[in-house]
Amino acid sequence: MISLEDICRIRVKFSEIDSMARVWHGSYVTYFEDGRESFGRRYPGIGYEDMQRIGIYAPIYELKIEYHAPLILNDIILIYTDYVYKPGARLDYTYRIYRESDDKLCASGHTVQLFIDNQGQLMVDKPDYYQKWQDKYLKYAKASE
Repeated sequence: MISLEDICRIRVKFSEIDSMARVWHGSYVTYFEDGRESFGRRYPGIGYEDMQRIGIYAPIYELKIEYHAPLILNDIILIYTDYVYKPGARLDYTYRIYRESDDKLCASGHTVQLFIDNQGQLMVDKPDYYQKWQDKYLKYAKASE
């Protein structure tokens, strides 16, 4: 399997916890997004800013999260974001969120994003910029296997 990985580090904020003083389950969606943003900065060309500039977007089509251990206020988390190659006009990522203090896996999951054009229509073929991005970075991923 061809994949590329990014790791970002984030501190849990007060706005992310619930009445049980644990990270609210919906905050993990934001952590996945934080991971994708960091990934886009590390591997430029498919980040949100890149897509906005081109006028082609990739909204979430599928989202799955599994919760393994709780996080609390001020925990430092490591978000591992892996791009996983799948053929077609789609972006697939997997995620692993660890608590830095004890290296405990706290959540894992995946997302699938599908491309839409600036009219909001689903794209069946890969956008040119995405094919160029794959040509550039997937060669790197194959070479490092």
